[in-house]
Amino acid sequence: MSRLLSSSTLVFLAILGFLIFWIGGGMMNRQPPPVAEPIVVPVPNVAASLSTAEVIRPRTVLFGNVVPNQTSIVRARTGGIVEEVVRQGHEAEAGDQLARLSADDREAGIARAEAELRSAERDYEAARQLRERGVTSEAELQSRFAALESARADLRAAELELQNTRLVAPITGTVSRVIADLGSFVQPGGEVLEMVNIDPLVAEIEVRQSEITSVELGQVGQVTFQGGRKAQATVSFIAPVATSETRTFRVELEIPNPDGEIPAGLSAEIALPMQEQRAHRVSPALIRLDDAGRIGVFTVAEDGETLRFQPIEIVQALAEAVWISGLPEEARLVTISQGALNDGQKARISETPEEFRSVLGGEEAEAGAATRGVAAPSAEEDPAALVGAANAAEARAAAVPAD
Repeated sequence: MSRLLSSSTLVFLAILGFLIFWIGGGMMNRQPPPVAEPIVVPVPNVAASLSTAEVIRPRTVLFGNVVPNQTSIVRARTGGIVEEVVRQGHEAEAGDQLARLSADDREAGIARAEAELRSAERDYEAARQLRERGVTSEAELQSRFAALESARADLRAAELELQNTRLVAPITGTVSRVIADLGSFVQPGGEVLEMVNIDPLVAEIEVRQSEITSVELGQVGQVTFQGGRKAQATVSFIAPVATSETRTFRVELEIPNPDGEIPAGLSAEIALPMQEQRAHRVSPALIRLDDAGRIGVFTVAEDGETLRFQPIEIVQALAEAVWISGLPEEARLVTISQGALNDGQKARISETPEEFRSVLGGEEAEAGAATRGVAAPSAEEDPAALVGAANAAEARAAAVPAD
């Protein structure tokens, strides 16, 4: 027994008893955890206004190149040295002479052909008289006639060879490039001049599959050239088959250019009107993105306090406003909010202040502008006015809570 109760054993038992007492005492004096208080989500204050869809005719804006109506390369029909040629920029009517090649021995060839023709005519006349007297055969007469026709053909060929030294304008237009300079030798078929006709000009664009059904012959579009100059154009050609690489359709528009003031080769922006549809006019500042990456706007549900995210499609976009579809004929749109909003969220709704009604289109925008003593902003007057108004409205709402 004394062995079991040695000093080391007693020390161990003492330490163990102390630990049990210390742990037990801590558990008995432990306080229960505090009860978590419920998180109160503040109800946001937002402003909203009623928006009514309006009939619009959206435009598709495409970019294309402006090319001449006609382009023609004047080629030499015979070989020779260029002895005369007009300058670049020369305007000519179809049939006017533009250049002349050296005649060389072609005039002598005509004189030789004329002499051979006179000889053939004498031989044929003599053979005809002998045939009438029965001295020669019918075969001899036909042989002389064939020689006469051959001489006539040789003369026509010689005259045509000389005539081909004169190069005439195949179209009415302007000489855009002189390829063979004065003194150059050109072979038959060699390029000498380039002519273009720029009245009318032709604008070439590629129209998407979804929009080609709204394009028709004779349709009038608006063309804006680099530099801001504008002109009207008329659809003159619609490709019956889509381009296999891009699945787009080539469309050509004619641009009147009677004075030739608009040069070819410019890049241009072409706006074509599409089919009419109903859409809501809103400020771009009202457009939001949801968690799925869809664009849309927030509307007020029928209960007057629940916010709904409505996905939309942009029908027409300008700097000062966008026209959207995907909403009912009338919808109460959120115009001013504080912070981020969520679909299904409750909110305190108030009417949009008069000075910020310009974030919506139509009569409300005009009425809001009238209260401030100014005209409603437009694309021509102030392209960024509506966007600025919406941003200013949100800034004001963030600073001063709505009632």
